[in-house]
Amino acid sequence: PQGIGSPSVYHAVIVIFLEFFAWGLLTAPTLVVLHETFPKHTFLMNGLIQGVKGLLSFLSAPLIGALSDVWGRKSFLLLTVFFTCAPIPLMKISPWWYFAVISVSGVFAVTFSVVFAYVADITQEHERSMAYGLVSATFAASLVTSPAIGAYLGRVYGDSLVVVLATAIALLDICFILVAVPESLPEKMRPASWGAPISWEQADPFASLKKVGQDTVVLLICITVFLSYLPEAGQYSSFFLYLRQIMGFSSESVAAFIAVLGILSIIAQTIVLSLLMRSIGNKNTILLGLGFQILQLAWYGFGSEPWMMWAAGAVAAMSSITFPAVSALVSRTADADQQGVVQGMITGIRGLCNGLGPALYGFIFYIFHVELNELPMPESPSGGSVVSQYHLQQNSIIPGPPFLFGACSVLLALLVALFIPEHTNLNVRSSNWKKHCGSHGHPHSPQAPGEAKEPLLQDTNV
Repeated sequence: PQGIGSPSVYHAVIVIFLEFFAWGLLTAPTLVVLHETFPKHTFLMNGLIQGVKGLLSFLSAPLIGALSDVWGRKSFLLLTVFFTCAPIPLMKISPWWYFAVISVSGVFAVTFSVVFAYVADITQEHERSMAYGLVSATFAASLVTSPAIGAYLGRVYGDSLVVVLATAIALLDICFILVAVPESLPEKMRPASWGAPISWEQADPFASLKKVGQDTVVLLICITVFLSYLPEAGQYSSFFLYLRQIMGFSSESVAAFIAVLGILSIIAQTIVLSLLMRSIGNKNTILLGLGFQILQLAWYGFGSEPWMMWAAGAVAAMSSITFPAVSALVSRTADADQQGVVQGMITGIRGLCNGLGPALYGFIFYIFHVELNELPMPESPSGGSVVSQYHLQQNSIIPGPPFLFGACSVLLALLVALFIPEHTNLNVRSSNWKKHCGSHGHPHSPQAPGEAKEPLLQDTNV
């Protein structure tokens, strides 16, 4: 009996809020330190740092999840939060070590995986989607306010105070886990000894991806997720740096942009999404979200004025309905006992994109020479820095090439999504997955082709 009270979703929500609130405070200082540390190849190095972190998280998440099934969730919550927040105090001590530790910390920066497992332990199946939504909304809420607070404190009191405050909040999160968070995994579900073996199949990050081709509908959904989330992951890693250094946004403007985008996204993912799902259906909601994403990325790519970024940001909020709609479609695609398998595929693809997207965006910025070779100049009367205006003149046709590439990728995703059936009876197909999943990681057995065709013959819709 460790912790306060019985395990609840609120324990998980507080852990997530404190961790990402601490990192949100550092949004503006990180952009400055990143440019000062890598003045010649800012976007390329940012992409490589975030890309290495994302790939390491993708590779380690299944192993940490499997180990938490054996040793309990609390110890791994502590481990992931500690290593995710470990780089924070290094920002002022040594910027080079700060970015090095950020990239390496990806091995343990999988708090969401452990938190979702924690929530799954303590909720019934019909409550789980609401609980996951609460955790995701908490993540969004922590980033609505913290960048603005960090930018204000940095301007008034200096960045050192922001780093100290972020470190204190991270330590508070660690103490909260130690003192207040109870273990969620029942004792009876754990092996008798800590030396219980972990199979490679459990720890294999590509295990879920190997099952993708076993069902045509799931294959189409997975391709759609990959093509649409790859540019989104790259955009998350570099967009605020792009606003700050290329578009001439001040720290306060970047923080206000994040806040407005966060609030609009929360409205879009709750009120607007539910209205669209009821009125135009699941598939059409996905297509609409992809259409908004194409418009948003094209606008970012061709936009050369700050007001264009604000207008495209409003469109970006509407494009955030895509993934919840995809998750809802996926949840209808399989039986209750196959939800974890299918959702695991989607999570695996998103994890892979979190590694590939930032590196790809950084490389495209580098190819098109979208860089700042000097430190930012004082702001001109028109609101943008002299250096930013110079670079916009040099790249006036396509100021943001990676965003245009992202729009093309999402266009392909839209074309693939057109072939996803709106209504599919997959009960038989789900039982076919059970045969595959029960074959101990050998999906390409001689019987597989015949089994794969069987559901199509029995599906009355086809």
